[in-house]
Amino acid sequence: MKALVTGASGYLGGRLCHGLLKQGHSVRALVRRTSDISELPPPSTGGAFELAYGDITDYQSLLDAFSGCQVIFHAAAIVEPWLPDPSKFLSVNVEGLNNVLQAAKETETIEKIIYTSSFFALGSTDGYAADENQMHCEKRFCTEYERSKMIADKIASQAAAEGVPIVMLYPGVIYGPGKLTSGNIVAQLLIERFAGRLPGYIGYGKDKFSFVHVDDVVDGHIAAMDKGRQGERYLLTGENASFKLVFDMAAIISETKKPRFSIPLWIIESYGWLLVLVYRLTGNLPLISPPTVHVLRHQWAYSCEKAKTELGYNPRSLEEGLKEVLPWLKSLGVIKY
Repeated sequence: MKALVTGASGYLGGRLCHGLLKQGHSVRALVRRTSDISELPPPSTGGAFELAYGDITDYQSLLDAFSGCQVIFHAAAIVEPWLPDPSKFLSVNVEGLNNVLQAAKETETIEKIIYTSSFFALGSTDGYAADENQMHCEKRFCTEYERSKMIADKIASQAAAEGVPIVMLYPGVIYGPGKLTSGNIVAQLLIERFAGRLPGYIGYGKDKFSFVHVDDVVDGHIAAMDKGRQGERYLLTGENASFKLVFDMAAIISETKKPRFSIPLWIIESYGWLLVLVYRLTGNLPLISPPTVHVLRHQWAYSCEKAKTELGYNPRSLEEGLKEVLPWLKSLGVIKY
């Protein structure tokens, strides 16, 4: 089976390329000329792994890249909580999906599209854990990213209704080894915590997210290629917990002290505005921005029972995952304990 991976130079996409190769599949990675491909395997003789240069906003490049492939893993997206130009969320996350779907229709060899959506596409779950039946209320959006993924989700669902062989996956908050990008927010916050730049808890532990190890998400994607039913949605989530619990677990595993106080969200939001100002001066995107705090004021808890039943999905516990992540960060020299 020959698979094309969009977003291959990203955090999830790169790990997915490695996972597919380990399973014996041929992989073509779609990357831009300017992409950092240092985490990708080197192109191999015989075509087991090859690069295709293009962009999901460039339709012709997709037609060229898709040629001869049987499966499309569409993992490319802008996942930042804030951008100075919010129109990029629509051009990449929405129009990019439209381009992928249309190019796949015009490529005779395509048998299946695995679309990486996001839990944000389903909306918040304040006070309960949702499953795949939840639809976004569309009344409020914490970030432009959330809005764009909701719109894209409707496009993917409509395509499925029209008979396009698409399977929709909804990962939780992904963490684990790999690129230290904005998509790896858990690792980024742990770095800030151990460096002393984040001396307390973020809020009072009322937030709740579904944390999932990146390699479990990769396994879920590969399982969806073989077992995912056309037009179905699958939550690739994990343990539902607060960032307070993440910090507490990290302290226990590293045998360091737990934070002694909580930082109110209004202070975090003010800090976010300061980082936005710093961006205006330096061009460095903020790790925390006001939209990030809007997300933290809600809960995002989900059940992955459907994926467990139908795909054989088996996510590890948060404790097990952190026991791997912390030594990895330490080996990189970005945290000390």
